[in-house]
Parts: sequence; structure tokens; C-alpha cells
Amino acid sequence: MEWHIKCDPQEISRYIFCPGDQQRAKKIADQFDTSHLVTESRGYTVYSGEYRGVFMTVCGTGMGGPAVAIGLEELAHMGGDTFIRVGSCGVFQEGQIPGDVIAASGTVRAAGTGNAYLPPIFPAVPTFSVLRSLVEAAEELNIPMTVGVGMASDSFYRPHNSEQFLQMKAAGLVFVEMESDTLFIVCAVRGWRTGALFA
Repeated sequence: MEWHIKCDPQEISRYIFCPGDQQRAKKIADQFDTSHLVTESRGYTVYSGEYRGVFMTVCGTGMGGPAVAIGLEELAHMGGDTFIRVGSCGVFQEGQIPGDVIAASGTVRAAGTGNAYLPPIFPAVPTFSVLRSLVEAAEELNIPMTVGVGMASDSFYRPHNSEQFLQMKAAGLVFVEMESDTLFIVCAVRGWRTGALFA
């Protein structure tokens, strides 16, 4: 039995969607052909079910790197090996509007949790095959998608260095959120597959 996500490992798929918001977890599970609540424990809300014959899990992790890292580790102990972050984000580039879909090709590491796994010089990037699948799915569904580098920070209300942000914006920075760097780094260390998708 895991410390925080308490459930039968047989109820956890290898394919796991990881939104932060527990209500978003339910919204994702509602898109499955069948789904059920697996557990609600210590801020983690987990649903599993099937979509087109594929067993899938979705876990609302809560906000920030520490919660995501714990969730990833425990879900992987129960069989998960492919994790797709699904969340909301802020944007930097002109012309980006609410509802735009973004897939991360990498994340600037401005948070702390990943530093316990790898030094900050190591890049936070998704698994290429997963990123490619996200892009192909968007093309198949005719959903416009921006693919680019973003930034993750675990201090939502911290004072911002506007000069630094302007530099990164000029270099093409697309999004800002709080968890993708941790997702990419933890899974790089453990050998799990990752992707991240935002609106």
C-alpha cells in the first residue's frame, strides 16, 4: 500500500493523465467510455476506466512540484509508466488567446522539486514519441496546437523579474505553469514516458 494514494494497484493503468485540479480529473474521466472513482486520499483523486478498449487512469494531483512528484512515484509503483500532464497555463506571445492548446517541447526549470532529482543544468523535456502522438492527435482532430518551450515555477505569487521574462519572451517562450518541469525530470530519472498539454 502506498503512503498517499491508497488503492488496489490493479485499478491503475500504465497510461495516466495528470491534471492538477481534482475536478478536471473528473471531467477527463467523464470522457472515457466507462469510468469509476478509484480513490480520494491526501489530495489525490483517481479515476480509472476504458476509452476505445484501452484501460486508462486519471489522477488529480493538486498544485505544484512536490505533489506531482509524490503522485508520479506512487502511481508508477502501481504500474504507471506513461504520464501526460493536462493543465491550464499563462502565455507570453502576442495573439495567444484563452482556449488555445499548447504542447510542451521543453520547460525552463524555475521550480525546486526537480533539483532533488537532477541538477538544474539538465533540461526538462518530454518523451519525443509522446509529444509526437499529441501533435498527431491534434492534427487528426483538426485542433490548432502550438508546440513550444514554457516555464514552470512553484511560487505562483512571487515578484517577477520583468527583464528576464522579456528576454525569454523574445526567445519564443510560450507558456508558464507549475508542474511540467517536475514531471519531465522525475520521469527522466525513473525511465517513464511523459508529455504535457495545456490550455
